[in-house]
Amino acid sequence: MIRIFSLGLIVWFASLAGCSDDGTKIMTTKEGVEFVRTPDSCFDSLPDWPYTPKYVGLDGLRQAYVDEGPADGEVVLLLHGQPSWSYLYRKMIPVLADAGFRVIAMDHLGMGRSDKPIDIASYSYLGHNKRLLRFIEVLDLRDINLFVQDWGSLIGLRVAGLNPDRFARIAVGDGMLPVWPEGLLPFPPVENPNETEVIAPLFAGMPAQQVPFYDGCEPLGGPDEGYFGDWMTYAMKAESFHASEVVEAMTWFDLPPDEEAAYDAPFPGRIYMAGPRTFPSLVNDVPGTTEEAWAGLIASDRPFLAIWASNDPGNLGSCEVQQHLVDSIPGAAGQPHDRLAEASHFLQDDQGEEIARRLVEFYSDRSDRTDESLRGMRYCEILLGFLIDGEIRAEVWGTQGLNLCPAEKWQALDPESIQAEYGADFIEMNGPRYTMMDAGSIDLPDGERRTYGDLEMQRLATLVLNPSQVSADPYTEARVERTTVFEFWSGFQVFQLTSPEGAVYVMQSMSQMVDPDLALADLPGLGSRLELPDGWTYQVNRRITDLVQAVESEVFVLQDDLKNTYMRVGSNSTGQTLPVLDDGTGTPCSSDADCQSLDASHCLLASGLGYCTVEGCAGGECGAPYVCCYDCSEVALPMLPFNGSACIPEAGTGMLTAQAGCTCD
Repeated sequence: MIRIFSLGLIVWFASLAGCSDDGTKIMTTKEGVEFVRTPDSCFDSLPDWPYTPKYVGLDGLRQAYVDEGPADGEVVLLLHGQPSWSYLYRKMIPVLADAGFRVIAMDHLGMGRSDKPIDIASYSYLGHNKRLLRFIEVLDLRDINLFVQDWGSLIGLRVAGLNPDRFARIAVGDGMLPVWPEGLLPFPPVENPNETEVIAPLFAGMPAQQVPFYDGCEPLGGPDEGYFGDWMTYAMKAESFHASEVVEAMTWFDLPPDEEAAYDAPFPGRIYMAGPRTFPSLVNDVPGTTEEAWAGLIASDRPFLAIWASNDPGNLGSCEVQQHLVDSIPGAAGQPHDRLAEASHFLQDDQGEEIARRLVEFYSDRSDRTDESLRGMRYCEILLGFLIDGEIRAEVWGTQGLNLCPAEKWQALDPESIQAEYGADFIEMNGPRYTMMDAGSIDLPDGERRTYGDLEMQRLATLVLNPSQVSADPYTEARVERTTVFEFWSGFQVFQLTSPEGAVYVMQSMSQMVDPDLALADLPGLGSRLELPDGWTYQVNRRITDLVQAVESEVFVLQDDLKNTYMRVGSNSTGQTLPVLDDGTGTPCSSDADCQSLDASHCLLASGLGYCTVEGCAGGECGAPYVCCYDCSEVALPMLPFNGSACIPEAGTGMLTAQAGCTCD
């Protein structure tokens, strides 16, 4: 099927939705910028677009966006190009939101539901950049997971390169950040840009179902030399230019009429189209503006992913552009870059669900944070058991947070003399062991410490057993009384057992008690070594979301036949909540904006918690169960959202410091 657009008979598909520019109202900002606002009726009943718009006011003009998913989720920011709008992300938003991300898709000025200045002089490349940065600052978006395409990449990558602290991960689809010297003019400017001309539609001969343009990376055909200059003129001046003709032509699959109408919905008449008309010509604004941003991108090891369409005939779709990004940006090393089949320039429309699935994995992967993880930290424990009212209550003493259990000190201990000294009914030398969680906190029962031989330990928990369990077989549950938060990060392997009844147990520590040579590298193949009871299975998973196990009072654990310890997932997990004090400390939050009405006006995000806290506390001022932590403490510094001091949960310091609480001693 060849779709032909007859001159003078172009269908403005927006009219199919009951939208027109009849009675268009021209408004003016305080600075004298004239603009129009697309009627809400133009966006009624758009297919697969149930989202309520939100707005940020910038210089008297509304910047539109949708904000979906949990408010406390990690932020994903989606930036479209030209002549599309956030509707381009309709297939990706639900996948990302269902995975737990807070998904924000913004409409650039003049596009989508954002306001539309009618003078083309109101649009500039740096203007779009400044508005994006101000949008991010107003919403206080941090640790942003970015996805950009087309002009969204020229804008988004520049903002990310200049503001690296705002961004956690970056993914690009068919985009780039060109670096051209100041004074270069890439293309001749469009002459008489405000004149309207009858120009033959550029995309009239493009099949509704695209034909292949590449054999691998070898072009089979594509636009003629100088096509972009023709595109600048067509977009700026052609009376027939409208958004859906471009999206239809540059997607692999044919778009149904109602989806074409949705792409045209923001533009019920030519007065609304200064934004999309101007975008191609902004390429001449780019020279001399991107050097610093590009330097920021190539100086950072922030994870970077290039997901490309395999059938984009334009310059941005080439293998060379994709490979240049992969070769230049350090964070691209080792990432699963790809070129997606059955996808063209607007790959979000062709393969949105698949792209979103891959982004969930990419944005969730924490494997680059190995240096931050507690995983593999050596420790030892001594269990002193006492028979009390018909059950064994074993005090758990451990080196966690104090030392790494040096082998010579551990081997020098005499269990019999320790048992006799404390009058215990039994003793278990539980080590050496290695933590398998990536972050964690322990609320110490009483803060008591002891020195066994030359090894300092503190009391951590209580193990409760029936007397018959002291020498019980493996894969038998025991109860531990403790208050902990353990985090198993996405991107890392998690080793788990599943019982015949479907109970799941995740490994919390690896033991060298039975096999002194057992190493973390051996755990993926551990299942073949275990003597699993009938119906039990051992699995190795790489999580795409964090597993956070918050235990307030007790948890059920078991050991395999090599004495590796597992905790039952979900067993008495209470969720991550904190007491809320009179000043607001402890109020759940995802950003500072959630705390502005409180004395505790800053949002602290750490160890899976997001809560409001005060700035400038002093020792003893916080109120239980919080303690004042100072940025002069190496362990506290990365937890604080500002320089100075803050109230944090005492339990949050238990595994990080040599004492419960946080000081600068």
